[in-house]
Amino acid sequence: MVNRYLLLLLLPFIFGSFMYGQNKDFKPEWNIGVGFGPTFSSVDFQSVPNSENANKMRISTKNQMQYHGGIAIRYISEKNIGIIAELNYSQEGWKQNFSKNDAFANLGFEHSHQLNYFELPVLTHIYFGNKVRFFFNLGPKIGFLISDSEKINDKLENYLASGVSPSFETNQYYRMAENKIDYALMAGLGLEFRTGIGNFALEGRYSFGLGDIYKSSKADYFSRSANRVIYGKLTYYVKLF
Repeated sequence: MVNRYLLLLLLPFIFGSFMYGQNKDFKPEWNIGVGFGPTFSSVDFQSVPNSENANKMRISTKNQMQYHGGIAIRYISEKNIGIIAELNYSQEGWKQNFSKNDAFANLGFEHSHQLNYFELPVLTHIYFGNKVRFFFNLGPKIGFLISDSEKINDKLENYLASGVSPSFETNQYYRMAENKIDYALMAGLGLEFRTGIGNFALEGRYSFGLGDIYKSSKADYFSRSANRVIYGKLTYYVKLF
């Protein structure tokens, strides 16, 4: 599995090496930009197998819409290839999906958890076209958790306090994130429109979390608790030189 991720990360650099030397007349370009857009985030939960949770329903999550934004520096070193480094503030997390279980679908339970990160993606940028460009971005992302919070509505809170043994996983409630550093593989597709007043890049991205929010040893509750994030982003670039 790890080798597969490494191969995906290396492919753009292999492509760049192939292109190198074929564009001797190309003039490198530096851009600086600002970007903003929505996030649609969820978390992939898997519980550590044991007798306590053997018969409990797995945590099902659904996308929680929030926002992200930040600054970007882009260096286009060769025709059709470059690199992007960004610093973003990103709101992520999850909403629990109770509708997967008919016994709880109509009880009005609500639970959400918000995770706020500073994120640093470093992406290989591959593009085709001139005034209108189709592009593909791929690379690693590291995130630093700066705060998190959760919301539990009264109906769920009263149910948890009633003493009834629930048939669904509950170890995620009242539990703040335990790992402050997150890392992921990020990929994006988009279109860039180059104009006289600057360049506008419209992009959709997906971030596949490789780390976990909670500790994941055999003695812990979860073997997997990884971020899954879809981003929509509009970035405005200006040319530095």
